[in-house]
Amino acid sequence: MESGAVPKSATDSVNRTLANVEELQNHMQEFLALFKPEVLAQMPPLERAQSQLMFAKITSTLFTLKLRCTGVNPDGHRVKSELERLSLYQDKMERLVDLSKAPLRPSTTLNSQAATRVIEHSLPDLTPEQRRHLRDISRGEGQKMDYEERSGQKKRKYRTSEKQSVQMAAKEFLEKAARELLGNSSDDIKGPVQIDVSDDE
Repeated sequence: MESGAVPKSATDSVNRTLANVEELQNHMQEFLALFKPEVLAQMPPLERAQSQLMFAKITSTLFTLKLRCTGVNPDGHRVKSELERLSLYQDKMERLVDLSKAPLRPSTTLNSQAATRVIEHSLPDLTPEQRRHLRDISRGEGQKMDYEERSGQKKRKYRTSEKQSVQMAAKEFLEKAARELLGNSSDDIKGPVQIDVSDDE
């Protein structure tokens, strides 16, 4: 070194690396103390999986570093497939962590297309225009409201004809349901089954 065969920048890098390795050794001893089966058994499953993945990444990275220091290219070594496998597990772990932070029950959303199909099939007396309008909505081609309109910040303005046709369809549906449930002597539609009990029985 005194003759200047090794540049000062190289010796500084080696010294810095040795200091980092010593610091890593101290941290690894602390980490390995926590990596005992009885300690892992007390952890929740997600934390246990995270710590095991972290340990696998640390050992693979240290082995890759050792290969580089001995002059072996890790790209041609089997450790490369191990690093790729750990990368896949890291992606899975991130998805699981995101799922664990999500609410237990997702908020319910209305499937408007399915709802319009149910309405169309439950109202047999719709006009052709009303049926076409419902089919357009079920295909997603009808008028859509944006979030502000749904949340009440803006009121949707219905055309008078739309409002009247909806009110008429609802009125007809309610009248027909009442006839079917209560019965009506003037119509052929029969009401619910009624048991006629005579005095003799």
